[in-house]
Amino acid sequence: MSAASKILVLGSNSFSGASFVAHALARGAQVVGASRSQPPACALLPYHWTPHEAFSFRRIDLNHDLDALMRIVADFRPQWVVNFAAQSMVAESWKHPEHWFATNAVATVRLHERLRHCDFLQRYVHISTPEVYGSCSGFVHEDAPFNPSTPYAVSRAAADMSLRTFHAAYGFPVVTTRAANVYGPGQQLYRIVPRAILFALTGRKLQLHGGGHSQRAFVHIRDVSEATWRIAASGVSGETYHISTDEVISIRAVVERIYAHMGIAFSDAAEVVGERLGKDAAYRLDSTKLKQTLGWKAQVTLDAGIDECIAWVKANLAELSTLPCDYQHKP
Repeated sequence: MSAASKILVLGSNSFSGASFVAHALARGAQVVGASRSQPPACALLPYHWTPHEAFSFRRIDLNHDLDALMRIVADFRPQWVVNFAAQSMVAESWKHPEHWFATNAVATVRLHERLRHCDFLQRYVHISTPEVYGSCSGFVHEDAPFNPSTPYAVSRAAADMSLRTFHAAYGFPVVTTRAANVYGPGQQLYRIVPRAILFALTGRKLQLHGGGHSQRAFVHIRDVSEATWRIAASGVSGETYHISTDEVISIRAVVERIYAHMGIAFSDAAEVVGERLGKDAAYRLDSTKLKQTLGWKAQVTLDAGIDECIAWVKANLAELSTLPCDYQHKP
């Protein structure tokens, strides 16, 4: 499958969505972005850092504006639809689980049912999550059984399983991605890497849930965007692809490394608080399929990525200091 010239990106104001928009524009694609919220501050919107005339934005809520979205689809006729749109916070999903199911399961299944009738659609890229596997004791492959442990994870697993049936029954051209912990310049301030940096620079104590012992692999957003592009262009319909580095590290060790790069003592900048409900102990994704079949390899080391994030926060400190640092839930 050749690269698309016209791409619709849902959730284009999310960190991963906005970063993929920037990546697609740099590759010469024409992109329409859609999100339910107005674009955030410029520092949090990578596709605004290099303006392009080939991008346009539409404010669309999948829960309420599906007809309007499908009119955009009919007019634009994208070859690819890449869907980053989701209620994505894990701990908060316990408070209003119905909101997570409404967006991540019901609204997406309604979208898929409409999209499957679009004969011009060559690829639907479903951005999923390793949360569907639950806590992992070893490196898991893409065919690992689901074992979700939070309302968020269950809602995402439901959509994933629905898409399996759509591919089997209708030949729906879906490929699914599951990425490790994504980070990089432009990330929301409630995520651990930018939050740790911003708090240190503004004199606030970082709260580290459960001591930060849970383990993750951290993969830079540029590497994720390139992987997503390759999966969209050349992945096999019906397949899932993991996007991850091989380095698994505890959250505490990441924070310690950030503060070492900044010349700050961990004990001066962070404090340990209670663990969050249902938090999985470890995710270890085997990304051999992506590397061997699509020739992808992570290019940005964690140390280089941390330095880049520190430089980004410092360069945008005046603007970032005025923004909320906690997750703002929208039903």
